[in-house]
Amino acid sequence: NYTTDTKSREENKKTLENLYSLSVDITKIRRLKEWVLLQDVAYVKEIAGILQEMGADETTVASIIECCPEAILHTPAEINSQRALWQLVCQNEKQMIKLIEQFPESFFTTEYQQNQKANILFFQELGLKNNIITRFLTSAPNIFYNPVEKNKNVIETLQRNYLNLGGTEENMKIWILKLLSQNPFILLNISTAIQENLEFLQKNYFTDQEVLQLLSKLKGFIFQLNSTTMQKSMLFSKNIFKCSDQELKQLVLKCPALLYYSVTVLKERLEGLLKEGISIAQIRETPMVLELTTQIVQYRIKKLSALGYDIKSGNLESLNGTKKDFEVTYGKIQSKKERPIFNPVAPLHVED
Repeated sequence: NYTTDTKSREENKKTLENLYSLSVDITKIRRLKEWVLLQDVAYVKEIAGILQEMGADETTVASIIECCPEAILHTPAEINSQRALWQLVCQNEKQMIKLIEQFPESFFTTEYQQNQKANILFFQELGLKNNIITRFLTSAPNIFYNPVEKNKNVIETLQRNYLNLGGTEENMKIWILKLLSQNPFILLNISTAIQENLEFLQKNYFTDQEVLQLLSKLKGFIFQLNSTTMQKSMLFSKNIFKCSDQELKQLVLKCPALLYYSVTVLKERLEGLLKEGISIAQIRETPMVLELTTQIVQYRIKKLSALGYDIKSGNLESLNGTKKDFEVTYGKIQSKKERPIFNPVAPLHVED
């Protein structure tokens, strides 16, 4: 633990000199984490040396230290251990430096090295490719701080439930790896919460096959929910769409967002659509439109309206999908509008 009492202490002159020699913007460090400059011991030259040894140029070293000043408070031994850890999954040190420049805090968190190593080895045994593990290390570093037993426990719970729901041994590995690569944060959940959420769906008349379908569609986000919020969201949808339990179930299978989003979010998105003149019947026909934010819906309606496409009387399918999906739909409507009408029996005007 480093002291953050900045009033009674002075900046370390040696640290400042070493940072100046590396062309580091010290005003940026003062603004972000001045306490780093007050520490009695810092390893500026040593950490810079290790980074340069790995292939970082002067600009890159300065950029890394400016973004993550506490890097200079780690001992060279700690950083070399972290370097050896990341070498287990990085193709080469050139790739590692690129990752450190983008995600310095992930690399310079060295307190959990034993857990990190055990988890890296566990993920490799599980069959995750190294490029996926490096993505986890940078974008979801918290999952490596867990003791490996906790992560193993969550994976075993998922495997057990997958088989209980009728999944096969052959497909289980692919399913688990896909789920993890889509949403590694499921490993931060407790095994009992996973169990409870699955039981909630079964109590609400979803068949085992349908629960498996939902798990794949929700990319594991279902494990971050709880039965109370799911119950409230389903009740809200049932009242809005005036449907039976069976009809509601079909709507949820079409659009898992009805299960995942809170009542507040669903209400806001519904109101946004109604303001645009879209009816409840249209939304019920294409509930996937609720997966889009109000801003995205407004932008897409505006673009389609400019082409003369009336969303109020048309199908909401044209609003759906990712940005890429929408651009394809928009392009098709645009080209249809611009294409001249060809009359096959009209005489052709050709010069003699």
